[in-house]
Amino acid sequence: MYSFRTSLGPVELAFTDRLGGVSAAPWDSLDLALDGDGPADARSENLRLLLDDFAPGDELADLHQVHGAVVEVVEEALGADRPDADAVVTSTSGLTLMVRAADCVPVLLADPWSRVIGAAHAGRLGMVRGVVPATVARMRDLGAREITAWVGPHICGGCYEVPAELREEVAVEIPASRATTTWDTPALDIGAGVRAQLAAEGVEVIDAGRCTRESPDLYSYRRDGADAGRQAGVIRLAHALDGGR
Repeated sequence: MYSFRTSLGPVELAFTDRLGGVSAAPWDSLDLALDGDGPADARSENLRLLLDDFAPGDELADLHQVHGAVVEVVEEALGADRPDADAVVTSTSGLTLMVRAADCVPVLLADPWSRVIGAAHAGRLGMVRGVVPATVARMRDLGAREITAWVGPHICGGCYEVPAELREEVAVEIPASRATTTWDTPALDIGAGVRAQLAAEGVEVIDAGRCTRESPDLYSYRRDGADAGRQAGVIRLAHALDGGR
C-alpha cells in the first residue's frame, strides 16, 4: 500500500504504491485516480481502504488538479466540491491532505513545531508556474518557519523524453530540470527542478521517490498510457493529544 511512510512529531505522511487495492487489471490494484476508465466503485473502495489504514476518522481534503499554481488553504473537508488547484495547506488537525500523481511530482511539506502541513502536485507546467514555492509561501502565511519537504515517486530525468525546444524552454526557467535520457535524447528532470525550488526557499528536502516509469509497483502514464492508475501523497496533522503529542 505504501512506497514510503514516516512521521515527524505530530505529522504523519505517506506515498502510496499500486498494491493492496481492489481494482482489476490493467489498473490493479490500489488505483486512487479521481477519474478514469477503471470502475468508479473500485476506486472509491481503494480510497476507503487507504484512509482507514492511514488515518481512521480523518476527513479528506483533496483537489481537482489542473497543472496550475493555485494553493487552497483549508480548515475542513472539501467533500465532492473539490477546487481546481494543485496544492493544499492547513493548520487543522484531523484532515488528511491528498494529491494524486502518476509521473508528476507529489510533494508533502510540514512544519511540525508550528503545526502547518501542505501537499502539492507538480508536473512540468506546475513546476514552471511555481506551485511548490507558492505552497511554501502559503504555509509561511499560516505561521510555518522550519519546513521539511518530502519529494515522492515521479518519472526520472533519464526517462522523461521531451522535444529539444521544450527542454530548453523549461531549462531557461528551471536550470536544474535540464536532463538527457538514458538513450541520449533531450529530457526533463522535474524532480530535480522541484528540489532546486525547495532548496532556494530554504526548505529541507528529503527524497522519498523512485522513478515511476521504471518501477512496476508504481503507476506511470508514460509507461502505461490510459491504463495507468494514480498513486497519492497523503499527510495529516494529529490532534494535540494524540499519542501524547
